Amino acid sequence: MAAIDTSRLSAVDRTARIGVIGATGAVGTVTLGLLAERGFENVRALASARSAGGRVNYGGDELRIEEASPELLAAGDLDLCLFSVGTSASRALVPHAAAGGAICIDKSSAYRLVDGYPLVVPEVNGARALEALERDRIVANPNCCTIPLTCVLKPLHDAVGIASVRISTYQSVSGAGAHRMTELEAEAAADHNLLMDWDWVGDESDEEAKLVAETRKIMELPDLPVSATCVRVPVLIGHSEAIWVELTESLSAEDAANILRGAPSVRVLDLPEFPTPQDATGIDEVLVGRIRRDPASERGLALFLSSDNLRKGAALNAIQIAELLLAGVAA
Repeated sequence: MAAIDTSRLSAVDRTARIGVIGATGAVGTVTLGLLAERGFENVRALASARSAGGRVNYGGDELRIEEASPELLAAGDLDLCLFSVGTSASRALVPHAAAGGAICIDKSSAYRLVDGYPLVVPEVNGARALEALERDRIVANPNCCTIPLTCVLKPLHDAVGIASVRISTYQSVSGAGAHRMTELEAEAAADHNLLMDWDWVGDESDEEAKLVAETRKIMELPDLPVSATCVRVPVLIGHSEAIWVELTESLSAEDAANILRGAPSVRVLDLPEFPTPQDATGIDEVLVGRIRRDPASERGLALFLSSDNLRKGAALNAIQIAELLLAGVAA
């Protein structure tokens, strides 16, 4: 398993024909903004039939919204597709785009835990994405909490090994879609509350199950003990996570901080600074702080992170995968 720093890629084809499916949603909008920032010249905006014919902003210009139909995706007019739609829509549309020859990066849970499909965070296991070029050209983008978590766990595991992980998440409403952001803004402050608006199987939510299973798959540690509690908080953008890590060897908080300072896409904050969703919003890095010894564990560390769930937690990670794959095709 090899990590890749996509910021160092130089052979990315910025003229590749890219389709953004789900272009009018919260993640799709951020995806378009990032593609424009990164100089991609040939981008199309696709969405549902009810949005077709409208327009979305692209780098100060506008794109006409096209209907993301199976026929359009299968036509062979796209080199790469970034899917920001629900699981059922991805299952219905992704195979058509792949059959048309496009590289597909899917942000839903449709392919994440299916054997044979790479689940990729470039800074953690980027080389896995290249396997898709030799198969069906489909790569899964992980959950918005799994991405920042593994960016932090990977360098610690490489240094001394990880024996177990416990996580408590504090997830913003944007993770539930743009409509939920609008609802929060319309609510009175008295209505703000913690939520567990997930689906449930017994005592575990689907959000918790995804975080556990995806972390194991990305880290390639199938037996890693992981326990998660996921909560929605009245914050518009930005997910935070409290993390307790049991290491296989002792590591001081100072050494852990120094290791993370050298990790790609991670920014370490020292007290009195500490990570917050507000500070993480609009930036590419995962903010990590409050790194300290866990007194409840012999070789344990406690950490706290915040990350922009629409950016690194979704759109940016997918674009980094896209750049990695486009560079691989060029090579």
